[in-house]
Amino acid sequence: MLEQNLAFQVAELFSALSDASRVRIISALAKHEMNVGDLSKATGLGESAVSHHLRHLRQMRLVRTRREGRYVFYALHDDHVVQLFEYGLMHVQHD
Repeated sequence: MLEQNLAFQVAELFSALSDASRVRIISALAKHEMNVGDLSKATGLGESAVSHHLRHLRQMRLVRTRREGRYVFYALHDDHVVQLFEYGLMHVQHD
């Protein structure tokens, strides 16, 4: 049986993925790293909305940052996040 603390952490992870805008951001970042402006254009969300969602995704360790001059680039934290996204996508597309 899964420990309660671990179950809570997994539930928080799935909660972070329960927002369609966050899933679209993850989908964009699965291709390559991007800054807020690029993500805004790719998703059709405003920059403030993208920043808000990125903050939440960073707190959940789904997204990491890299600073280059005055720009901050975002990427998926690791391959587990890519796999989680891809498996979720395969699951919903499965007949």
